[in-house]
Amino acid sequence: MRIGMMADLYKPHMSGVTNFIALNKRMMEQAGHNVYVFTFGDPDFVDDEPNVIRSPGIPLAETGAYLSLSYPKRTRRLLQSMDLVHAHHPFLSARLAIRYCRPFNIPVVFTNHTRYDLYAQAYLPALPDQVGTAVLQAYMPWLCREMDLVIAPSAGLERVLVGLGVQSPIVVLPNGVDLAPFRQAHEPLSPESLGLMPGGVILIYVGRLSPEKNLAFLVRAFGGVAAAYPETRLLLVGEGPERDNLEDQVSRSGLRGRVGFTGLVEYADLPAYLATADAFVTASVTEVHPLSVIEAMASGLPVLGIASPGIEDTIEDGLTGYLSPDDLPAFTAKMTRLVTERERRVEMSQRARQASEAYAIERTSARLMEHYDKLAIERPRRERRARLLWERVVDRWT
Repeated sequence: MRIGMMADLYKPHMSGVTNFIALNKRMMEQAGHNVYVFTFGDPDFVDDEPNVIRSPGIPLAETGAYLSLSYPKRTRRLLQSMDLVHAHHPFLSARLAIRYCRPFNIPVVFTNHTRYDLYAQAYLPALPDQVGTAVLQAYMPWLCREMDLVIAPSAGLERVLVGLGVQSPIVVLPNGVDLAPFRQAHEPLSPESLGLMPGGVILIYVGRLSPEKNLAFLVRAFGGVAAAYPETRLLLVGEGPERDNLEDQVSRSGLRGRVGFTGLVEYADLPAYLATADAFVTASVTEVHPLSVIEAMASGLPVLGIASPGIEDTIEDGLTGYLSPDDLPAFTAKMTRLVTERERRVEMSQRARQASEAYAIERTSARLMEHYDKLAIERPRRERRARLLWERVVDRWT
């Protein structure tokens, strides 16, 4: 099968969506399928994988994103040779999938990877919440009606989409993780090499240091724990626009040496960082299916998170970690339990490893291919003559 993955952003930008596409592309290629990634960016960027098609666009400051409302003719024709396309962003790629693939009866799949309502609150604070929600309530039901298959990575996100007025059938299909590197034993890194003073329990966060991740809240909670248990440490693995603010917060709170920043690390090195920690912590409520949480669980780390769609679908409170309401004292109390209850951490560690098996990429990718196969059978391609006629019309007017 010829499969087109459509994304607004891809490598070198790193995100959960990038990781999802790269992992599934690799699994499907190993199974004998031809997988292409259609995205925007610098056409001269050298990829470490085949069949990545970048269309030019306008760079958006230093975000790594490029803005364009169309593909070049050659890219369009390659896209229209696919047996199925899968869009991973709703505002550019999904609309282009509808525009370019619908006329040829090519099945179109859409996965909603993100809480776009909460992202709007984080990046457009001047915009009233009601306005952002109203836009999504007008847009998302229409978009999903145009799709042959809508996928939500978690049951919580399915509820969010229904709450936005989406009435199209939704399939809940978790994003997969390559668990093999995280199952292996790794030598822990020394605290000194991570900018930490030697101490006791090490908590770790892995992800982008950006406003929607609620990291100022996380650092405040840690400060409360560190006041009572000064040998506790927090390691923030990742990079992003909030780093300067967080470092300033750490300095003002007297937490230097107790909170460490690694910056961006190679994905291949991530298991060693996780092996250094005793538990994983996150305060984000924007995750729909947090791959970093699953990777931590596969490494044997219990997880503390805020009860929200995605997080509460992944963590079992008291079994594989702790769930907290979105409340600073409650979150701090749960973090304190995670630090002080060593025997409980060991028990939750074992359960977390077992629970992570449900998200093995081999399993989730196979399920995704089953849906692809069904769509390809149900929606046979139109005749070549009709396709060529439509191409002439589009080329004339574009």
